[in-house]
Amino acid sequence: MEASTLIALPVVLALEPAAGTAPRATLSRDEADELAGLVAADLRALLPQVEQARLVLAGALFDPVELLRPGFPVWATLDELGRRVPRAGVAQVVAFGSHEGHMPAQPLEPAPHYADGPMRLLPLSLLAPEELADELSAQIEVQLVGRGEAGAHTADWLMRTLGVRLEHARYLSRNDLLALTCVQYEHVNLAPLWSLLEAALLTPYREENVLSARGLALRYENGRVLTQSPAEWLAAQDGDAPERAHDFAGIVFELRQYAALLDAHTLPLRLQSTPDSEGEAGWLLEPVAAADPRHETPQLYAHEAPGLGVVAVTAAQLGEGNKPRVLAHGYPLQPRALGPLLAALAARYGCAAELQMPGRITLDEHGLLAAPSASLH
Repeated sequence: MEASTLIALPVVLALEPAAGTAPRATLSRDEADELAGLVAADLRALLPQVEQARLVLAGALFDPVELLRPGFPVWATLDELGRRVPRAGVAQVVAFGSHEGHMPAQPLEPAPHYADGPMRLLPLSLLAPEELADELSAQIEVQLVGRGEAGAHTADWLMRTLGVRLEHARYLSRNDLLALTCVQYEHVNLAPLWSLLEAALLTPYREENVLSARGLALRYENGRVLTQSPAEWLAAQDGDAPERAHDFAGIVFELRQYAALLDAHTLPLRLQSTPDSEGEAGWLLEPVAAADPRHETPQLYAHEAPGLGVVAVTAAQLGEGNKPRVLAHGYPLQPRALGPLLAALAARYGCAAELQMPGRITLDEHGLLAAPSASLH
């Protein structure tokens, strides 16, 4: 039977370590082999037809955000490696562990940044013959959700080998993991974010439009998320100046939440008005006008909010009557992104990367994001 006739059915072994503990990120080759044998025994008890499929296991523990990325790169890599192994028939167990500190392929290397998460996921794949795949897939969805607790031998082995106590260890289908993540995002008022992510994962050829809880418009298309600019959102709001400034800080805070999670799921974030603009370093730049050589050298002004620091930066020139002329707005979405944002604005407008600090969010007489009417020097 050719490898191309095998259908990949993704599964995870989900581990919930006791609070305050974190297991190591990878297993050695021998450890992965030993675990794969235990997992195979567990799955045979739940899904007898597994005997006719190939079980492929990666001895690495991931955070959900690392597995739920467009194209599912961890599973895609695991499936590719599993198909390469020579075999005399389909049914067998294949495990991949670390050797000299490295997994056999980069996508199978968990990121240290997520190592302390409350749930650690060990990816598995069942490579099933085409004629068995539909039936086995249906059984996976039925059996794992109701009876998917890992066997006692498997759980004990995991705790001894990883050196942690586990509250739970159970098998989930990838669909179960998607549903669980959906509930988690909805619980923290991020259901619109899940809609964008779900489109990117399951229907990447379709567009998806959402409004955030605060009313910011976002759209998934062509492998990226496009967001309405906070300044544009502010222009459509009502209220007096203090209320508008407070609401602006809130919308940037919400956008930062979205940006952090989209980055974790490797979905690029750009502005709808400038979808091809820079932003890879955790910031967004919204050009408004070109610098006018008849006016003073542009300066960069911070918009600050309590507890959030600098929520936006405006590049502006002071013209006649000390009236500011806005050239661009920039939004630092990560703490480390402010420096690169200032450098990009300085390069674009031929000014110093020095930031003027009025100590507030500056709005003009129309309630729009603006710059002070006089230099702070």
